[in-house]
Order: sequence, then C-alpha cells, then structure tokens
Amino acid sequence: MVFTVVLSAALLHATWNAIVKSAGDKFLTTIMVTAAAAGIAAAFLPFLTVPARASWPYIAVSVLFQITYFLLVARTYQVADMSQTYPLMRGTAPLLVALVTVFQAGDSLSFIAWIGVVGICVGIFSMTLDIKLHDRKGIYLALLNAFVIAGYTLIDGFGVRRSGAPAAYTLWIFLLTGLPLTIWAVVGRRVTFVPYVARHWRIGIVGGIGTTASYGLALWAMTIAPIAVVAALRETSILFGTLIAGLVLKEHIGVRRIIAACIIASSAAVLRLA
Repeated sequence: MVFTVVLSAALLHATWNAIVKSAGDKFLTTIMVTAAAAGIAAAFLPFLTVPARASWPYIAVSVLFQITYFLLVARTYQVADMSQTYPLMRGTAPLLVALVTVFQAGDSLSFIAWIGVVGICVGIFSMTLDIKLHDRKGIYLALLNAFVIAGYTLIDGFGVRRSGAPAAYTLWIFLLTGLPLTIWAVVGRRVTFVPYVARHWRIGIVGGIGTTASYGLALWAMTIAPIAVVAALRETSILFGTLIAGLVLKEHIGVRRIIAACIIASSAAVLRLA
C-alpha cells in the first residue's frame, strides 16, 4: 500500500516539475502552481480537522522552507536542464534525511532498507556524472535545493506525526506557502502576472493538483513508515522525470542515464521488500 502510494506521489511530482521546466516563464509558472495549490487548500480545509497544536511550529518553519524551495526550483530550471538538475536535487535529499533520522531522530532501518536507500542515491548521482563544467551554476542551485528539500522533509516528517490530521497539515502548508507568493506576484508584477495567468491558468491548476497530491501522499506515508524510506522511495520520481525530460521536453538522455534509471528501479524494488 505505502509503496504504491509513494510511487504515485513520485509520478505526480515529476509531472508538475516538467510543467515548470517547459513553461515560457518558469518563475511566474511556479507562482501560478503555488497559487493553485493554495486555492485547493482553501477549498478543502473548512471540512477537515485542525492539526494538533504541537504541529503548528513545524508548519510555520516548513512554510519558510517551502517558499525557498519553489523559488529555487524556478531559478534552477532557468539555467539548467531538468534531466541534469532534477536528479541532483531529489537524489541528495534522501541520503541526508536517512542520516539525520537514523542518527538523530531514532528511526531504525533494516539492512535491506539501507541497501535500497543507498542504491537509489547511487543511481541518481550516476545520472549527474556527465554534467559539464559550464553548468556549474545549475549544479550549485540544485545542491542548495537538495538541502532545502531534506530540511522540509525532516520537519514535516516529524510534524505530520504530531498533527493527528495529515491531510489538513499538508493543506495548511500549501495555503500558507502559496498566499505570500501570490500576493507578492499580484502586487509586484501585476502587469505581467495577471495576463500570464489568464493565458496559462490550466497548467497552473494541473501543477497545483500535482504538487498538492504528491506531497500529501508522501506525508501520509510518513505517518506509517520510516521517514527515510519514504523520502528515498519518493525520489524514484527521477525515473519519471527522466522519461518526461527525454520524451516530452526532448532533452538528450544518454546510455549512462538509462543505466542509472535501472539502478533506481532495482533499488526501489529492494525497498519494496524491506
């Protein structure tokens, strides 16, 4: 059950990232996606249980990380290919999460689970070996965002367990993340943002649904499975992202990345047995 749910979350995550990468204005598209996610959250929150008081500090800190994450996603895709930077962003984070949760938070992983986590990380890093030196800016941004991803994954992994309401916890994060970004865009870039939304609102809604559902499913999984396992398994989105980058975005994908994708798939199967 958890395995299937997290794989579904991975596919949704790769899809909304591809939407941002393929857009003409990646920054405005990212804001539009967060605005749609905030709208979805506002529509459903009145019908859900309020998260427990103990989880609200986690929500507040997570929102700061999430805002940083979305802005870095937009900037990264402005300067580098998705097939290069997406693996690096998503691949570094689960290893950081595994180390922290095991050595600081007391989560335990079986030997088989460790093989799966490390295998996924190895496969993902293998995809980045052909990055050229002139793409260093994209590398730096992707690595920086990997630490941000690890940060909000850990924060929310602990916070959602204290919330007693995983769905509401997730939606409050998206509401409080999307609102300030949307207000800033409307006030600061109204001349360009409003016409852009009028032309591209459909992809904003698709992206908003994708990011909300993806993260919501992952956080639910973290309430019943080790955070490190869910974080690593979620990064199989690299498989979907690589396929989308090659088939839809027409980016060059060589043999090395295909082999790396097979390593990731095999490691995901190992995690399924853990």
